[in-house]
Amino acid sequence: MKRNWIPQTLCSLMLIWALYPGNPYEYYTLLRWVCCGVFLYLAKNAYKQKQEGWTWIFGAIGLFYNPIFRVYLTREIWTIINIITAIIAFASIFLLNDNKLKTNQPRSLRDTNIEDQ
Repeated sequence: MKRNWIPQTLCSLMLIWALYPGNPYEYYTLLRWVCCGVFLYLAKNAYKQKQEGWTWIFGAIGLFYNPIFRVYLTREIWTIINIITAIIAFASIFLLNDNKLKTNQPRSLRDTNIEDQ
């Protein structure tokens, strides 16, 4: 079973590191680019797996973190949002996987057993 967990892990770790108050401004700009890309990627994968609810959630988070049309909030609110988003990014490792895609595909003759018929 192949799981693509690297983008979600990177995003989660960056969101947790964003809680450190001594980060330079450039870190938060990079964080926006990474989170936007990762969550739009997750939205695409959720769409492929026909998980409409998760598609909307990931897409909304991706747009919320977009680096071009920024959302300006206080540090306290961003702290809460970053924690929630880090949890969602980490949970997505287990919510979206390649097995769900494979179950939608027809099984080959090689995979069928006599008991299945």
